[in-house]
Amino acid sequence: MNEHVILITGALAGIGRATTLAAAREGYKIVVSGRNSQTGAALETELCALGTEAQFIKADIRNESEVAALIEETIARFGRIDVAVNNAGTEGSPGPIVDQTPQAYAATFETNVLGVLLCMKHELRVMQTQGFGSIVNISSTMGSRGAANAALYVASKHAVEGLTKSGALEAAAFGVRVNAVAPGPVETAMLDRFTGSQDRKAGLLASIPLRRAGRPEELAEAILFVASDKASFVTGQIINVNGGRTAS
Repeated sequence: MNEHVILITGALAGIGRATTLAAAREGYKIVVSGRNSQTGAALETELCALGTEAQFIKADIRNESEVAALIEETIARFGRIDVAVNNAGTEGSPGPIVDQTPQAYAATFETNVLGVLLCMKHELRVMQTQGFGSIVNISSTMGSRGAANAALYVASKHAVEGLTKSGALEAAAFGVRVNAVAPGPVETAMLDRFTGSQDRKAGLLASIPLRRAGRPEELAEAILFVASDKASFVTGQIINVNGGRTAS
């Protein structure tokens, strides 16, 4: 029986929700986090109905005291954290660099970079004491390449990959793995917001060798594989799951 405990931020929609449901099917004990109490409570109920132990904890990952409380409550409930999936993120404000502002920068980086940093900080403190654990950050295909009119998002995901690699080098000494999964376009509300129109979305999907967007469930399976003992010799890596978009 799977007795592992998984913590997932940004768990209330899209890839995060799909990962949560996949973890439930694998028997994980689950802590889900997000900012919407009503949606979070409904997800907790849904997970418990599937037969798993689950708890929703409201937290804004931009706020260190809330992140610290999230980790403390997880330990108080389950006693350990085997896997942490740092999924919460934002597409920010797409547009040309000449139109960007310090406010747009802060709004993107406080979630995508500071939030990941704070989560890793408190997760690693627990995992260092435990002597085991696996962290999976969520990057993007854009974390390793450029994209016109998406500079802030691109830069933030480059930073996530840097945090992942640096964290892996630090954590290896105490038996903890840190990796990132980098999705290509995935059929989520974020993709619709990011592309802004069906024509732009169709143009983006045409650039993918498999000629379609990924499904959240496909990303969930990749995330749980990288997080699991099946990938026990994998750390410091960026796992691209993008339908072949970065093959050339």
